[in-house]
Amino acid sequence: MSLAPPMPKATRRRHDREIVALAVPAFGALVAEPLFVMVDSAIVGHLGTAQLAGLGIASALLTTAVSVFVFLAYATTAAVARRVGAGDLQAAIRQGMDGIWLALLLGAVVIAVVLPLAPGIVDVFGASATAAPYATTYLRISSLGIPAMLVVLAATGVLRGLQDTRTPLYVAVAGFIANAGLNAALVYGAELGIAGSAWGTVIAQCGMAAVYLTVVVRGARRHGVSLRPEAAGIRASAQAGVPLLVRTLSLRAILMIATAVAARLGDADVAAHQIVLSLWSLLAFALDAIAIAGQAVIGRYLGAEDAVSAREACRRMVQWGIATGVVLGLLVIASRPLFLPLFTGDPAVKSTALPALLIVALSQPISGVVFVLDGVLMGAGDGPYLAGAMVLTLVVFTPVALIVPTLGGGLTALWGAMTLMMTVRMLTLWLRARSGRWIVTGATR
Repeated sequence: MSLAPPMPKATRRRHDREIVALAVPAFGALVAEPLFVMVDSAIVGHLGTAQLAGLGIASALLTTAVSVFVFLAYATTAAVARRVGAGDLQAAIRQGMDGIWLALLLGAVVIAVVLPLAPGIVDVFGASATAAPYATTYLRISSLGIPAMLVVLAATGVLRGLQDTRTPLYVAVAGFIANAGLNAALVYGAELGIAGSAWGTVIAQCGMAAVYLTVVVRGARRHGVSLRPEAAGIRASAQAGVPLLVRTLSLRAILMIATAVAARLGDADVAAHQIVLSLWSLLAFALDAIAIAGQAVIGRYLGAEDAVSAREACRRMVQWGIATGVVLGLLVIASRPLFLPLFTGDPAVKSTALPALLIVALSQPISGVVFVLDGVLMGAGDGPYLAGAMVLTLVVFTPVALIVPTLGGGLTALWGAMTLMMTVRMLTLWLRARSGRWIVTGATR
């Protein structure tokens, strides 16, 4: 961002209220999502090691499959928020309906692929002979819930675009509670084993999707919006999502490369890497909540053709991102002695993870800027630039990460490469934000 005069206190407070009102509920909803897997793991874990291993493989595949389509939330948020800013709620809801129809179509395609190919997919991921049948069972049953999961993503995007992050929080909490109860009842009460866990998750996801659809359909009827699919609108939603899909796949590739490199370093290193990566992912939820606020607020300002407020909101959110990153970094440094024993008692793993955790802590202000500007540019509909920037980051990161085992330095060097990756992302996003080329006003980009 370019140098600018200090923001008036009243303006700063207005932006702060908006950020807090949107980011706090968004953070709650984000944290609730991974708790689904944790509950499944806790319940299935008591069935046996093979069942838990099967769940681990299947849930990793499902999480990856669904996360690839996260653009359904991001692109829908930006498009709906623009139309809200332009004062056209009818068009905003119509855009949201198109995103939901796209989610249903993609979900049907995923089911058609996963159901017949589930055993082969599980084998590719190296499941043992004892774990593979459980992984296949869980994957096949849970795949039936993928359309509901994708509808939840798209509908969440609709509500965020409408500046509502509270409803997704309530739905996520209710879904978590329902998932826990259903899993316990079906796994042990009905004695369905791992299949019961899968069915419990499917039912909970379908329930969440039904609630979202009820909210969106009511809004559509209230504003006279047709519920029928429109080919042009669905095609536009897909086109807006393609660059964000490229961005997400590039980021996934970076994380997979990092894990593969850690595995080459040795058992202690890969175990420590998983601990550090889990904390890094948890910290990302706090920063992503501000990014979600950025998507909704920036899209609305640009739709209202208020470029000045869009710039001001961007500046203030970057300040929030840096401050949040500093706080999170200090918390990581202070909690390192308490955090590691929760995951391991192995002294070798602890000693390997400690310096990597310090790097993660020091890099949190960088992460804060990255997440915020990522959200700002998504809210502006600047997907093609985000895709190109992430591909460039992947190109820079890959050779640096791959030479870590050769040069030495172990996991500390690998997380140094991860920090380089985040620094490259920060530079590319900062240059774009500073240029002002992302500021395109109007109901559509």
